[in-house]
Amino acid sequence: MGGETRRQQHMRLTATQRERSRELRSNMTDAERKLWSALRGKQLKGMRFRRQFPIGRYIADFVCLDARLIVEVDGGQHDEQRRYDSMREQWLMGRGFRVVRFWNNDVMTNLEGVLQAILDVAACPHPYPDPPSSRRES
Repeated sequence: MGGETRRQQHMRLTATQRERSRELRSNMTDAERKLWSALRGKQLKGMRFRRQFPIGRYIADFVCLDARLIVEVDGGQHDEQRRYDSMREQWLMGRGFRVVRFWNNDVMTNLEGVLQAILDVAACPHPYPDPPSSRRES
């Protein structure tokens, strides 16, 4: 990674990653759209979130890079993907990110509670403010 900034590291995307991110942004679920409307434009305490953002080989639903916080919104299909989600979270955590998950139903019926939970996680001291420089993003 050398002397690259975090932004430069995240900008090295393959054409496939870029296309997949665009596709996911244009096909968000109702719950993702609802949460995005509350997160976009630094509405949540000035935190800048990005949606459907590639990080390594994964695409995060929402990420605040400054807080190293990833927010995932899961539907029923994710109940069957627990092993994959666990491996994915371990990989992301190994790169200094915290991951918080919410069910679609929680976002749709309790948006204020979800937003408060995001703020609570963001307010906690982060054990790894920046990922160890010896780790690679692959």
